[in-house]
Amino acid sequence: MTRSVLRYVAHVIRHVPDGGLTALITCVAHGCGDTSGPRDDADDAQDWALAHTGRTGHDLFRREYVDHARVTRAE
Repeated sequence: MTRSVLRYVAHVIRHVPDGGLTALITCVAHGCGDTSGPRDDADDAQDWALAHTGRTGHDLFRREYVDHARVTRAE
């Protein structure tokens, strides 16, 4: 019989600013589906949505943000 000693180490996951952030906004008004496309600047994606509302009157959007994260040992 083999015995093992298990040691559990706590970890945390955090946003890595150097990895950047990608924003994507999609109009979900019935039958539209227009999108800002992926933007490296969240304000640019937001500006697209505001302009889209001005042009079309559509006022419902889905916002998606993608970032990079790193897992490290908790201290």
